[in-house]
Amino acid sequence: MKLVKCKTLFDGIEEKSDCYIGFEGNEIKYVGKERTPKMEGTTEKNNEIIAEGNTYSITPGFIDAHSHIGLVRSGEPDREEEANEHFNPIYPLVNALHSIYMDDPSFTESVEGGVLYSTVLPGSGNIVGGKAVLIRNFARDIGEAYMADVGIKMALGYNPRSTTEWKGERPSTRMGAIAMLRENLIKARKMQHLIQMEKKVTDEVEPLTEVFMDILSKKYKMMVHLHKEDDAMVLIQLVNEFGIKAVANHCADVHREEVFAALKAALIPVVYGPMDSFPYKVELKHESWRNLEKLIASKAKFSFMSDHPVILQRNLFYTLRHLLRFGMSKAGAISKITKEAAEIIGVSDIGQVKAGYKASFVVWNGDPFSLSSFPVLVIAEGKTVYQE
Repeated sequence: MKLVKCKTLFDGIEEKSDCYIGFEGNEIKYVGKERTPKMEGTTEKNNEIIAEGNTYSITPGFIDAHSHIGLVRSGEPDREEEANEHFNPIYPLVNALHSIYMDDPSFTESVEGGVLYSTVLPGSGNIVGGKAVLIRNFARDIGEAYMADVGIKMALGYNPRSTTEWKGERPSTRMGAIAMLRENLIKARKMQHLIQMEKKVTDEVEPLTEVFMDILSKKYKMMVHLHKEDDAMVLIQLVNEFGIKAVANHCADVHREEVFAALKAALIPVVYGPMDSFPYKVELKHESWRNLEKLIASKAKFSFMSDHPVILQRNLFYTLRHLLRFGMSKAGAISKITKEAAEIIGVSDIGQVKAGYKASFVVWNGDPFSLSSFPVLVIAEGKTVYQE
């Protein structure tokens, strides 16, 4: 068993001191105080310490819950980015995985910064933009990278009504966009009823309608782009009307605690951010890092995003400083891009340094919240993917 010794462990839930992390293959087998854990087949002779330091800290590998990495690529012109498919405003059959290039240099930078996993979504220029996927940032190609489907990207607010020059029937208002969305959800609900009454069979269902049926049955959750408070209320109405499962993405213009509380009451978690980006449109006129205090006070479940390339994914960790400003512990802040991010996107074996979880963690030369600290070793599913 390979072992790493650290002074401080942020395991995704709490902070611990003077710990060994032991792993075999791609799985963590042991977390504890003993150099030679009392485990079957484990002896001091067959344990190998690969890193230890009196100042070392360890965190889980970070998870970016919302990004466009690999779609909007470093070092390539704007005309080659593939975040949005322009041909249809509602087309959930699009899959973000099929436009990712893993040779995007940003992946290497992210891994060196400890960000090992990304939820990659289509952009927000369409009402329904397609499938969001969870990938490994350290993989060589999309075959190795793909881990899970996360949900279907949906967009409310300004963005889907701003793309009238794209192909297909395009809404010019927010109410027009919602009407087009509801039309598809109502059609799918009627088709479900017809199948239940044995007046139709599944083979007769058009592929697009079948995806909306899967959304209604909660096979897929909706990853919903929104910024404004009124659009948050629209999402709550849609969840109540159709019983869909949704995650609110961004919410950067929400500036009242009661709106975050309303999302919590509707069982809608939030992927918040991106923090530290420029509010470049009217839809963001109330955007402020201080809004985060209202989100924390609401006790809504949330994680953070980079929205890469809006902010660089490699800098995702540094946005956690705002959480400390509003009184959250270091362990609680780290949880927002590890354990809680994993829970929101729906995966169960990453985001914690814990026996039975994937051996994906970051060894820092000191307190990760110190500006002088940096990763000296990054382990991804049992393999060394970066070493200083």
